[in-house]
Amino acid sequence: MEMNVMPELPEVETIREVIAPQLRGRTIRDVRVARREVVAHPDAEAFCARLRGQTFEDVGRRGKFLLLTLAGGDRIAVHLRMTGCLLVAPAEMPPEKHTHAALVLDGGIELRFSDPRRFGRLWLLQRGEDDDFTGMSALGPEPFDAAVTADYLMARCGQSRRAVKACLLDQRVVAGLGNIYSDEVLFAARIAPSRPANRLTREEWERIAGVLPQRLADFVAKNRIDPEAYLRARGREYRNTPFLQVYGRAGKPCPVCGAALCRAVVAGRSSVFCPRCQEEPTC
Repeated sequence: MEMNVMPELPEVETIREVIAPQLRGRTIRDVRVARREVVAHPDAEAFCARLRGQTFEDVGRRGKFLLLTLAGGDRIAVHLRMTGCLLVAPAEMPPEKHTHAALVLDGGIELRFSDPRRFGRLWLLQRGEDDDFTGMSALGPEPFDAAVTADYLMARCGQSRRAVKACLLDQRVVAGLGNIYSDEVLFAARIAPSRPANRLTREEWERIAGVLPQRLADFVAKNRIDPEAYLRARGREYRNTPFLQVYGRAGKPCPVCGAALCRAVVAGRSSVFCPRCQEEPTC
């Protein structure tokens, strides 16, 4: 797999499933922020002061965002961007390089945020505060939402001249897909990523709407990891690499027909597809 690929819905869901049971009911004793810029709202001092003494209630997900809810109604939103990582670790374990923030919890554990490229961000949204900061309000429905039908996709994208892959990458259309899983969904739907969206037939939109939740659910299931293994891997190296059918496999045989998979740049992103199964005339 290419390095520095942004975690997408399955990876973010993996993190949620791992850390949620570790955080529920834990109280924040202290907060340390080593790099102030990772706290996007409010400022780092207010972030630390507001969190001390609060208790975690649950961890949710919205698209590629993690939402850490607190018993008092506040929420911490986290976007990992390219290389961000959340890890619940014993306090005595040396922190990973590039650990920029740590929440010291009761029970001798810490929630640590690390990010070598420093693009990831944390937001603290107070109870009742409008979210004018994270961008979550602009997100489209989740891939598993019953509203994501062929009719919905046609209404949002059917008149667009953009490549269909660009439409799937648009978080305002469907939340959570990125470069990896848009390739995987389009391969499963047998549609070339470069096809203009306004050239797709209803039957093709129906194929996309059908495989979208199926493939994402399948990758979420395949991506699961137990907390001990996640900790040993320091919150990394848990991706779906062995299960991907096309992404990162340019030049290798198509798992369906055996033709050599092709790579092209679509919507400014590296894309891999089968020229035979996805009806692409040339490589």
